[in-house]
Amino acid sequence: MRFALIAKPLIVLSQDGELVAMLKGVTDPVHEVWPAASEIDLSALLMQHHGGVVVLDCAAVAAPIATFTQRLRSQFPDLVLIVAGSVAEQAQLAAQITDGSVYRFLHTPFSEQRVRLFVEAAWRRQAQAPLEAAAPAAPRGHATGAWLGFGVLVLLGAIVAAVTTFGTHEPPVAARAAAPASVAKTPAAVPDAALESLLSRAEQALVAGALVAPAEQNAADLYRQALQRNARDPRALGGIEQVVDRLLSSAEARLQEHNLAAAQQLIAQAQAINPDHPRVALLAAQIGAQNERAVAGRAQQLAQTESESRAIDYVTKARDALERGHLIEPAQDNARVHVEAALALAPDQPLVRQVTLELVARLESEARIAIESTNADRADELSAAAAELGADPALVSSLRENAQQLRLSARAEAAARLAVSFDQRLQQGHLVDPASDSAKFYLAQLMKEDAANPATQIKKNAYAARVLEEAQSSLHAQDFAATRGWLGEAHDAGADATQIGTLEAALAAAQDAAAQANSYLNEGSLTRTHYIAPRFPDAARQRGIEGWVDLQFVVGTDGSVSDATIVGAQPAGVFEPAALEAVRQWRYQPPVRGGQNVSQRVRVRVRFKVQQ
Repeated sequence: MRFALIAKPLIVLSQDGELVAMLKGVTDPVHEVWPAASEIDLSALLMQHHGGVVVLDCAAVAAPIATFTQRLRSQFPDLVLIVAGSVAEQAQLAAQITDGSVYRFLHTPFSEQRVRLFVEAAWRRQAQAPLEAAAPAAPRGHATGAWLGFGVLVLLGAIVAAVTTFGTHEPPVAARAAAPASVAKTPAAVPDAALESLLSRAEQALVAGALVAPAEQNAADLYRQALQRNARDPRALGGIEQVVDRLLSSAEARLQEHNLAAAQQLIAQAQAINPDHPRVALLAAQIGAQNERAVAGRAQQLAQTESESRAIDYVTKARDALERGHLIEPAQDNARVHVEAALALAPDQPLVRQVTLELVARLESEARIAIESTNADRADELSAAAAELGADPALVSSLRENAQQLRLSARAEAAARLAVSFDQRLQQGHLVDPASDSAKFYLAQLMKEDAANPATQIKKNAYAARVLEEAQSSLHAQDFAATRGWLGEAHDAGADATQIGTLEAALAAAQDAAAQANSYLNEGSLTRTHYIAPRFPDAARQRGIEGWVDLQFVVGTDGSVSDATIVGAQPAGVFEPAALEAVRQWRYQPPVRGGQNVSQRVRVRVRFKVQQ
């Protein structure tokens, strides 16, 4: 009865931390909650703690859930099972839920209230199980002796069941002492001297540790012989159970020592005595798992050995590249490539670590040489490679700072040269030409290098002022195309917008004036003050030839005619001289624009007709 005083734990097979935490929160503190992440862990906990309630999370069970629960109940029939899973998994357990093998099915997602109700009901069920398994009371009218005899048999059966279920190590004497005193009142059976002798010798062999050897003199053989004489003798049954329990306990100890061969032998001896013992299957599974881990470990060791061998080959290639000075190039055959390959295979191998240090030292040395040679880009490249291989961060930082200072100095020198070239071209008037050797070109280089530098801004303003001057000069020269070009340069250079706007307005006005000045008026729109008729050529008159001549000329501010030119004639080469001679002598009232006399270009057609 001492087993009833031990508070059994709740064991949960699940990898769901939320479910485990929920179970711990709802379980009575008198019952511990022991989580198992795998079926092997579950078996170990069941053997160690003899749990009364087990919660199985289907997600953590590799085997079909119905098969797993059936096997578990066959090995541990007193367990109260709660299974957690989906509706489909519940359907697989329908038969076991119906017959009570699975006490409750908990649907996902889990609610704390439902988990609490199921766990409390399971503990009540577990507490009632021994009472339901007890034999019913004898019916009234039966003799007292029969009742007492039945009670003895029930009690003996309970003792055997307790020994079988909990795996106790109590000797057979304790089992005999547990029988109630009322047994003495039953009629005494005839003593079996041979049976008693076998049991005595078996107990001595058990105490001496002679569990399965020597033959015929070991505890297992002697208890089996006792059972052949009395198959119901609880001492023989308990003794057999103790032999098996000690063999399996020894097997567990060998497993802890990772002595798989000895553990396997002890399990085989226990299996030969009781093939259906639940701990045999569980320990066999543990041995299988350890064997798998051992095989995996050996495979890993072989792989590591092979990796180290390949890593050493890369070390050899890396050192050869170091001797040739091929630190980071060519791309596929340099020291860095080979060292990185060796590190990927065996980072802790001493030769790999040593060649890595050698390469880092060379990279740092070459980076310093690059700085001394004013090659900042090369220094950065080498220091970056050293950093990737684990160089001292402080040293790498120092190399990068030196390279940056070198780069800044080189930039300052380049800017100074550009500034000198810009000033020269600006003074020479080479503002935009030639394209790659002009003030504009050198200003663009300065802006690219350091646009925010005050000195650069001064150069920019000087250039903008000069192009505005060029635009003004072109406008005065009536070179409108050049004026537009210079105004575009001024806009691109960021010249003053007001000045640009003023020049653009002046350009537009000048262009309008020029257009009007260059437009042609019909001669008939002017007032002629002096007219000389053209002379009809005699040759043309004699031949009866008629025709016309188109002329253009300028009427000046004094009304005189200048710049007379012929723009067309019909027939050509006949009337042109007579027309020019007459037009040059014509006079007009001067054209007026804006209250002032202005020059104006005029067109006229002079006709020649034979008078009848």
